[in-house]
Amino acid sequence: MKNCIIHRLKTKSYGEVLEMQKNLFEENIQRKRNQQPTNNHLLIVEHPHVYTFGKHAKSNNLLASPEYLKTMGAEIHHIERGGDITYHGPGQLVVYPIFDLESLNLGIKSYVEKIEAAIMDVLNIYGIEASTISDRIGVWIGVGTPNERKIAAIGIKSSRYITMHGLALNVNTDLNMFNHIVPCGIPDKAVCSMESELNEKIDLFEVQERMIDAFISIFELQV
Repeated sequence: MKNCIIHRLKTKSYGEVLEMQKNLFEENIQRKRNQQPTNNHLLIVEHPHVYTFGKHAKSNNLLASPEYLKTMGAEIHHIERGGDITYHGPGQLVVYPIFDLESLNLGIKSYVEKIEAAIMDVLNIYGIEASTISDRIGVWIGVGTPNERKIAAIGIKSSRYITMHGLALNVNTDLNMFNHIVPCGIPDKAVCSMESELNEKIDLFEVQERMIDAFISIFELQV
């Protein structure tokens, strides 16, 4: 089992946590260059309103002007993860694993599959049946029906097998905030949340702790 440091960050701005991610990421890159042991980190956070653009984001997937979004108190960040545009905000659980995949004997594909499995394990505890779609990263509800909807998004960056960025699970998220974008660049699919699926507010802290447990189990981590 590999050691992992858990960072429960509560509510922090996207920019602040991005800087923290970069520092931990670069520290591990440097450790690998120096042939020193790396450290695995799991950052758990809830962000204020923010829209992030991945390196493949298309400008026409932003349906509102940046000026309008700023009047709503939302930040905008252009970042180096894969994927298109997405939203983070209150009621959403965001997880950033800064992992050394080489030390975990994982490739990128198996890493993403394990993240998806952790999300689905947590949702299953609440009686939410979720699954994946072979050509689309993330976790979905109602796959194979006319009402396929996304409940969790994944976007990562990796260099020298060190990862950053991660996943966002909609728990009690205000889904109206997704109306200002084409989420993840997929125009024909809706988004949902645990709250919208269960018709009740969910304890975000409880989901957080269950997500940590799922990561520890699936990635065989020691904390």
